[in-house]
Amino acid sequence: MRILIIGGGIAGTAAALALDKAGLEATVHEAHPETGEDTGAFLTLASNGMRALAQFGAAEAVAAAGFELTAMRITTDTGAVVSTVPLGETEHPLRRFRCLRRAELGAALRAEAVRRGIAVQHGKRLVTAAEDEDGVTASFADGTTARGDLLLGADGIHSVVRSLTDPDATPPRYAGQRVFYGYTSKATPPHEVGRIDMLRGSGSAMGYAVSPMGETFWFARISEGELTDTEIAETTPAQWRDQLLPLLRPDATAAADIVAATGDRLMVTNARDLSTVTRWRTPRMLLVGDAAHAASPATGQGASMALEDAVVLAKSLRDAPTTQVAMETYEQLRRPRVERNIVNSARLTPRRAPNRLQRTLRSYRARFRPAGASTSQADEELQRQLDWDTPVEVNAPSGQGG
Repeated sequence: MRILIIGGGIAGTAAALALDKAGLEATVHEAHPETGEDTGAFLTLASNGMRALAQFGAAEAVAAAGFELTAMRITTDTGAVVSTVPLGETEHPLRRFRCLRRAELGAALRAEAVRRGIAVQHGKRLVTAAEDEDGVTASFADGTTARGDLLLGADGIHSVVRSLTDPDATPPRYAGQRVFYGYTSKATPPHEVGRIDMLRGSGSAMGYAVSPMGETFWFARISEGELTDTEIAETTPAQWRDQLLPLLRPDATAAADIVAATGDRLMVTNARDLSTVTRWRTPRMLLVGDAAHAASPATGQGASMALEDAVVLAKSLRDAPTTQVAMETYEQLRRPRVERNIVNSARLTPRRAPNRLQRTLRSYRARFRPAGASTSQADEELQRQLDWDTPVEVNAPSGQGG
């Protein structure tokens, strides 16, 4: 089987690595001409994401790129500590939460792909794709084409492939919050090694962690109107800092001092999500990662969900008797979990009422998940899904299409 992967980010490269382990041939087609080394935003990989990485042999490389988080402390705007709790599977070194820049995670995955000889082609911006009985042909902006048996859309929240699999899909929407990210070596907030501090501010939700090298990684979520592309591109870090500080100063926390100590390494994005994508697949195309199920960043599960996708898809293609059964099995296994994450993220985003998302989730539960499954049963099932040596339980085709 020849698989074309559109998108060389986290979801696409992870999928290539998992498919390679399953004995399948995958080629990654990335739109950008180079990988880039920009600092960008950082993220946390949860224990489920680290577990997924281990299934295709990338956990050690990613662990080395980041630093451990083993506890979380929650503080209110008055400075009162609400709780301090363990974070994730702390007893297993390679399943502990990791904090790292998104670019560092991508670089670690790409290095592993290069080491394994997986083909990664840059400057391949997808324009369209056409299916026939024998395969699928991808056409790129540079005039070239590629032919395969299956095409994976791993091209993010603004996916071109999604416009082909589900032309009526609702476009990505503003989730109601601006998200600021920053890095500084000049701040000295209260901290412990391996702890992330979450600050419930009066006008913000903020989190920070201090690396073993003394660098403070921080984010702040602010419920304000959507920023235009021009505002994001033309506003300087100093101007963003001046806008953010008045919202943090009233609180008796370290938030304002951290931001005040941040120089040019400060950026802001609009939090976005997908309310629903009705069709993840056609006979020869399938969505993975944010292309299928982007959530706002409130739960911090975006990258981990994409890594889970990679494992479950590779196992489904490995174990199912046909590609069509494999794609349906993958969707049956993944939809309930990722749709639930979208709802949970919406609950943590004040301006995004989750009622419509909850209705959507209920409809997909009815379609893809047996009734009555408890949370513990769901957790056990996830572990089976992510265990490389446990065969996927292949479901009979439902006949409901994509």
